Amino acid sequence: MANGSVASIAIFFGLVCLLFTLSTDAFLTAPNLLNIIRQSAPLLIVAATMTFVITTGGIDLSVGSVLALVCALSAALLQFGLPWPVVILAMLALGAAVGAIQGFFVAYEGIPAFIVTLAGLSVIRGLALLITGGYSIPIAPDSPFVVMGRGWFLGVPIPAWIALAALVVAWIAFNQTRFGRYVTGIGANAEAVRRAGVDTRFTTLMVYVLSSSAAALAGIVLAGRLGSGSSNSGQGFELEVIAAVVLGGTSLFGGRGTLVGTVLGALTVSVIANGLILSHMSPFLTPIITGCIILVAIWLNFRLFRGAVRKR
Repeated sequence: MANGSVASIAIFFGLVCLLFTLSTDAFLTAPNLLNIIRQSAPLLIVAATMTFVITTGGIDLSVGSVLALVCALSAALLQFGLPWPVVILAMLALGAAVGAIQGFFVAYEGIPAFIVTLAGLSVIRGLALLITGGYSIPIAPDSPFVVMGRGWFLGVPIPAWIALAALVVAWIAFNQTRFGRYVTGIGANAEAVRRAGVDTRFTTLMVYVLSSSAAALAGIVLAGRLGSGSSNSGQGFELEVIAAVVLGGTSLFGGRGTLVGTVLGALTVSVIANGLILSHMSPFLTPIITGCIILVAIWLNFRLFRGAVRKR
């Protein structure tokens, strides 16, 4: 079934690319393709770890707010005079701390992930607004920090290399380690995994740590690319991430996930947004189409995996 899901999104991705290739002259050009890769890097980074979260049967609605907080706080700390390596490490640590707090309430207190991360979405976005006062904080264009978002290496944008590294690490962790097997097992039958001697609560907590850390990394990349920090960054980002993961064939009921499908799902979402702009269509259509994609993907997800859930 996982292979079928990947094949389905691969076909859909190919059809979307074909549509925009035929309808626009600029889509299938090297500059535009590199632009898609650069712009999709934050989405790919976070979608990779969201696959872990959803495979456990959870959800993380706070990733867009974490991204915004990191964007805003990175710019503020750089203006304050902190060295850029310290800022990067501090932001990654902040992301891990946010994930640990949310993961604690989900794993150890038994509060539904939807409620915990929905509260996190509001609180964290509020902190970003408080730091910036609603304004954008500029980052000096000569700061090495902006290389994270604007630099190039071997003719490829550095954000793409960062996303590739994150995807490789996530794929190895998900498919080749005990942690990945535990994640899948928790989503399929958490009680059975617990009785096998696995600390399911700690594993669940670590999944949220990974998710928020990835959102922090994405925030660093985005702040570098924009050259500023804004509390308005990442509006609706969590919906794009969830759409990418579900489109890729990961079951919302937990127990089934595929990172290859997630990559194709994220690229599909990015290509649709890019293609609409090249087609000179209203940018306000993007969230409408993304919402429709989520609805259809969830419906298909439910239809495909309902039988498996009943058997469990």
